[in-house]
Amino acid sequence: MESFYAFINRMKYINRWGLMRNTQRENLTEHSYMVAVVAHALALISNIYFGNNLNAEKIAVKALFHDASEIMTGDMPTPVKYLNDEITADYKKIEELAKSRLIGLLPQKMQAAYIEVFEENNGQNFVKYADKLCAYIKCTEELKFGNTEFKNAKESIFNQLTAYKSPEVNFFLEHFMDSFHLTLDELKL
Repeated sequence: MESFYAFINRMKYINRWGLMRNTQRENLTEHSYMVAVVAHALALISNIYFGNNLNAEKIAVKALFHDASEIMTGDMPTPVKYLNDEITADYKKIEELAKSRLIGLLPQKMQAAYIEVFEENNGQNFVKYADKLCAYIKCTEELKFGNTEFKNAKESIFNQLTAYKSPEVNFFLEHFMDSFHLTLDELKL
């Protein structure tokens, strides 16, 4: 029995930001969707404003599955995952094993297509950037609702975003980020 899609469906049970008090929980399905939207946007920004020729749809699909291994591993909190090089390397091995196990839950003829989706290659930087931008958006939303628990995380993530020196990330921050501070009534249709 192939159960790949049943496992993917369980992403909704994996909550993120486990070490932080949240005003609104965020599960892996919600996070992956938003990372796909932002990764797609970054690729389009790259193509339209910086003259590149990226496949934005392929990058968006990679983003949809970027954390799929967490179905088997759970969401490892960032401070733990990056505590030291040994833990980081071991966790990468665990993630790779989980990805292999997931792909093995597909019919043989479909596995090659998903190996490419899970592979870290062309466009992966945009997935990483989008993942970080979505963490920044989450911090912005939490602070908007008065949750100061996310203050330091927001500052740290902003520093990481600017360290990328990505024109696409900078464009997103400059043109789209301010709207995440607005209420529904303040957003203009």
